[in-house]
Amino acid sequence: MTHHVEGLEGIRPCGEWLSLLKTEFASSYMADLKLFLTVEKSAGKAIYPPGREFFAALDATPPSQVRVVLIGQDPYHGAHQANGLSFSVRRGQAIPPSLRNIFAELQADLSIAPPTHGELIGWAEQGVLLLNSVLSVEHGSPGSHQGRGWEAFTDKVISVINSGDRPVVFLLWGKQAQAKGAVIDRRKHCVLSAPHPSPLSAHRGFFGCKHFSQANRFLLSKGCQPIDWSATG
Repeated sequence: MTHHVEGLEGIRPCGEWLSLLKTEFASSYMADLKLFLTVEKSAGKAIYPPGREFFAALDATPPSQVRVVLIGQDPYHGAHQANGLSFSVRRGQAIPPSLRNIFAELQADLSIAPPTHGELIGWAEQGVLLLNSVLSVEHGSPGSHQGRGWEAFTDKVISVINSGDRPVVFLLWGKQAQAKGAVIDRRKHCVLSAPHPSPLSAHRGFFGCKHFSQANRFLLSKGCQPIDWSATG
C-alpha cells in the first residue's frame, strides 16, 4: 500500500495531543476511517486537506495552550483552499464568504480592519483551536466524509478540553457546532453561541454577537491573556 499519508497510517498529531488521544488511534472506528480514506485515495479521488494536514489544528494549538475553541464543520472542498484549520484558507486563496463575515463582525466588535488574506494560523498559535467536526473532504463534495468516524474523534478532543482544569471559551456558530458543543460544562467554561456566519444566516444574529470582545473579557476575568484577534498570521 503506497498511500500511507492519505490513509492516516503514518500521521498523528503532536506529542501532547497524542498522549491524550492514543486510545482513539487504537479504536475500531479509526481503523475503519483509515481504510475509507485509503480506498478513496486509491480510487483517484482528491482529498482535502493533504493527509499531513488532517491534524494541523491540533499541531498548531497544543492542549496546554488552548484558550478558545472555534468549531467548524468540514474542510473547504475546493483545490488549494483547506489547510486543516476551521474557517481558514491558504494564503493566496480568495477569502470565502463566511470568513469575510467573520472579519466584518471582528471589525464591528473590536475595530480591527479585515485582513487581506484568510490564513488564521496566527489565531491558532495564540491558543485558538480551529477545530472542524470532520477533518477531510472529497473535492467538490461538501459533507462527503461525514459519518465516517471523524466526528467521534473530534468529540473526544472536545471532551478532553471540557474535562481540563483551565476555563476555555467555546465559540459555537451554527446548529451543527452547537449540537457538538452540547456536552460542554457551562459552569466552568464560557460558551458563546450564534447563527453560522454564512451569508444565509449571518444576519439572523451572527452580526452583532460581539463574541471576540466577550471571549477576551472572559479570559481576562480568569487571569488569562486575551487573544490578539488582529494577528491572523
